[in-house]
Amino acid sequence: MDERTGPDGEPLFVDTEAGERGSDGPFFAAFRGADRTHRWGYLCGNCESFATAMDSMGRIECTDCGNRRKPDEWDAAHE
Repeated sequence: MDERTGPDGEPLFVDTEAGERGSDGPFFAAFRGADRTHRWGYLCGNCESFATAMDSMGRIECTDCGNRRKPDEWDAAHE
């Protein structure tokens, strides 16, 4: 786990060992504590930004660089 400073200046702990594959780079889970009990969000592995958003289908997108992860489940009805 790598300790990083989050957007509000709080320490966040990033699991760089296991990432979610994105179009331009992986997304790494970020936590409020090193014990991984409080998930905070994601760090974009492409541009190192915490400015990411996730929808109800599991799609993740970095709002800074456009890196994207496809949804967990997908069919044509969701488009």
